[in-house]
Amino acid sequence: MTWSRHAMTYLALVVLAALTLLPFGLGLLTSFTSARQFNTDAPLSIPSPPTLANYLALAGVGFGRAAVVTALAAAVILLAQLTFSVFAAFAFARMDFPGRDALFWVYLATLMVPPTVTVVPLYLMLADVGLRNTFWALVLPFMFGSPYAIFLLREYFRAIPADLVRAARMDGAGTLDVIVHVVVPASRPILVTLALITVVTQWNAFMWPLVITSGRTWQVLTVATSSLQSRYDAQWTLVMAATTVAIVPLITVFVAFGRHIVGSIVVTGLK
Repeated sequence: MTWSRHAMTYLALVVLAALTLLPFGLGLLTSFTSARQFNTDAPLSIPSPPTLANYLALAGVGFGRAAVVTALAAAVILLAQLTFSVFAAFAFARMDFPGRDALFWVYLATLMVPPTVTVVPLYLMLADVGLRNTFWALVLPFMFGSPYAIFLLREYFRAIPADLVRAARMDGAGTLDVIVHVVVPASRPILVTLALITVVTQWNAFMWPLVITSGRTWQVLTVATSSLQSRYDAQWTLVMAATTVAIVPLITVFVAFGRHIVGSIVVTGLK
């Protein structure tokens, strides 16, 4: 009975994985299909012959620049968020100051505020200082940490044995040395997990880039893909090629660092 139970479990997982991957496979096939074949053959038809015309056409509509802008914005936000979140989380986890816990819970309560509520105030503030339709308008609202990131790191930092921190301070380490040489190395799994979450979130951001930018200069991938649907009506082969280009970097990052997510969940002991 045990082997049959395992067989049924794996069969269910395979079926669910196939259902999940089917839309991505269909999009990939469509991206290599010519517009003529797509309009005449069945949707699940194998490209005959496969063509790169849809991918080559993306270069002519400014899609390459959108990919560069998206990657640069995600990289800047990632570095800034990790830096500020680590410092803030360490302060809330390991430093004593008046009102620490109250301030933390008030800050954490902002998670309940829908992001759409802050779009208009952020837009007005950045427009007033002349940053609308600039690169800094894309990244500034997300550079200084987030309640979720700080909460995640704070809980992880609190699990680090206090003896490690005390031993470092007895050796003459300052606060910055403790963070860099003790806390960060011990928190590598959760930092990688947070980095993946941040990259995926910023890579897929749509509303804020759509509101704060105009034209192609600072257009990101999500906005560029959306504009393709309106500018090239019914050319789904082109849209699927753009979607594939946007998804491949995320899949690559997840395959390369996905094991760290499991490592951050597993409870480990530190000596």
